[in-house]
Amino acid sequence: MNSITKQDSFAKRLWTKFYTVPHAAFMAFDKKIDGGISFFLKHYGKSKFMISMSKRAQVLGIEKLWLKSPKAFVYFFLFYLVRDTILYIILPIYFAGFLGD
Repeated sequence: MNSITKQDSFAKRLWTKFYTVPHAAFMAFDKKIDGGISFFLKHYGKSKFMISMSKRAQVLGIEKLWLKSPKAFVYFFLFYLVRDTILYIILPIYFAGFLGD
C-alpha cells in the first residue's frame, strides 16, 4: 500500500515553500553576521560568565569544576538559580495574575 497521498505531497510542498526558504534566508543572513542572532537566541538570559562556566562544566565535569574553583562554582549555581527563578516561577505567576483579572 502506498501511504503517500497527493495531500501529503501538497503538505510537503507547502512546508518547503513557507518554512525552508525563509529559514535558509535567515541562516544566510545569520552567517553574514557571524552567527550573532542564533547565538543570542540560544543563550538568551545568560551572562558571558554563565556561558563560559557551562562550557567548563561540560569539559571538566561538575566535580572537577568544584575542585578547581568552589567560589566560581557557587556563583555559577546562584546565577542559574536566580535566572531560572525569575523565568520559570516569578514571570508565569505575574502573567497569570495579570491575564486572569
